[in-house]
Amino acid sequence: MAFMLDRVKEIAERVASSSGYEVVEVELHGSGKARRLRIFIDKPQGVTHEDCANFSREIGTILDVEDVIPGGSYVLEVSSPGLDRRLLKLADFKRFEGSLVKFSTHQAIDGNRHFQGRLVQFDDGELTVDLDAGAGKKKVPQQGSGKLKVAFSNVEKAQLVPEL
Repeated sequence: MAFMLDRVKEIAERVASSSGYEVVEVELHGSGKARRLRIFIDKPQGVTHEDCANFSREIGTILDVEDVIPGGSYVLEVSSPGLDRRLLKLADFKRFEGSLVKFSTHQAIDGNRHFQGRLVQFDDGELTVDLDAGAGKKKVPQQGSGKLKVAFSNVEKAQLVPEL
């Protein structure tokens, strides 16, 4: 399955680069006839429904012709990563400096693994997060206050917190 996902991602990135999109994530869930292939795309000004439909047509044709997803039917979903997008790559953390983020760590820091705050800086594989800036209505149970430095290697999962 890993090889199949790598192949899908390779094709998706080829299609995306020719259309000015970025492939954020590729997921395959389910089995048999209940398989769902999800591809999340983005571009600097955001993606529209039309962008997703065009990308879906283009990549769907290639995946079917090349029989990349063997074994019958599957549902292809193409969408934007959303306002609360996951941060997966080093480049994501650099791109979203200044944004409000929530994240969990592999190893506890001062007895906590869940944090929320403003991503002040990402440099040399380390996040600097202002925890005071994350204190809102939905404060994540955590932390003290001030700035926290966290090695990227200790970040288990992270995502943006929408600011509306």
